[in-house]
Amino acid sequence: MLLRVLAAVVGGLFLVAVTVSVARTLVITMSRPGMLTRLVSQAVATLFVLLTRLARDYPTRDRILAAQPVTFLAGTLTAWLTGYFIGYALLLWPWLPDLGHAAREAGSALFTLGFATTASTGPSIIDFLAAATGLLVIAVQIAYLPTLYSAFNRRETEVTLLGARAGSPPWGPELLARTRYGIRLGDDDLTELYRRWERWAADIAESHSNYPVLIRFRSPQPLHSWLVGLLAVMDSAALLLALCPSRESIEPRLCLRMGFTALRQIAVSIGLPVDEDPDPNAEIQLSYEEYRAGVAWLTEVGFTIERTPEEAWPHFRGWRVNYEATAYALAATTDAVPALWSGPRRWPSQPIPPVRPSSRRPGETR
Repeated sequence: MLLRVLAAVVGGLFLVAVTVSVARTLVITMSRPGMLTRLVSQAVATLFVLLTRLARDYPTRDRILAAQPVTFLAGTLTAWLTGYFIGYALLLWPWLPDLGHAAREAGSALFTLGFATTASTGPSIIDFLAAATGLLVIAVQIAYLPTLYSAFNRRETEVTLLGARAGSPPWGPELLARTRYGIRLGDDDLTELYRRWERWAADIAESHSNYPVLIRFRSPQPLHSWLVGLLAVMDSAALLLALCPSRESIEPRLCLRMGFTALRQIAVSIGLPVDEDPDPNAEIQLSYEEYRAGVAWLTEVGFTIERTPEEAWPHFRGWRVNYEATAYALAATTDAVPALWSGPRRWPSQPIPPVRPSSRRPGETR
């Protein structure tokens, strides 16, 4: 009998632990997911690393990874229900002949099937609690989905719009180059762009840190990515401030500030290490040669620069050190599209340059 009592105590602790996991994942804002949720996330991530190991190209990998969020959601719900099932079975054991009968009644109550019940008071109360728990957890998970997809749709609108401004996949120098080439955006357009992306970054900082599974939701187009898009916008702002001091304004600065704040907040929510106060004189992973290639593309299309690349480099590096390490860590963790200036991935890859539209002016050939 003592063993059954101890098992009931363990079952009660099991129920508390699972309930805390559910609350921290679905209800409590600004709370890191519980241990059970993190274990499921790690297991799902490991599974998809194995599934994508033999992918021949990035579009194939992207199609496989598109199933990762739904797998995580289904795995999390299964883990919670399994935890409740074990907890209620152990809690019922002292009142029933053996553990098999307890498990049968716990499953019947948890899934509201009603084929196994015990008429005495103790088991009846536990059955009622199990039935309420099963309904509540499934209902909360269902209510969770519209919130996720609403945040996803808000995020993807700006990501899709960025494709016309910064290429696919987006790249910071490409965004600035198109202010003088092809699309011919003006200074007012850039100012408005940085205003919108400042607010966009604030939105994803809240939504993606409260609901970290959104980090794994992939864009409908394989060459689009919320993370690479934000990195491109921030790089363009850093280049503008470094190369063109006369065009300095508050908007690109605020966009940069909100951008790296959002990246740090999201990284902390999934347990990635973050340097809150990086040294502005520290080295960055982006090489000087890669930087020079980006500046060369700007000068090639006629973008006016006021500092030489050598003079602008310390200023650009001082901005980029605030977000580069965090952005690269998130890009590797989420297997983001391998764009230019977006860092290494967990698998061998070559950076994909942005796709540029062909000229369609009358009289010009393809």
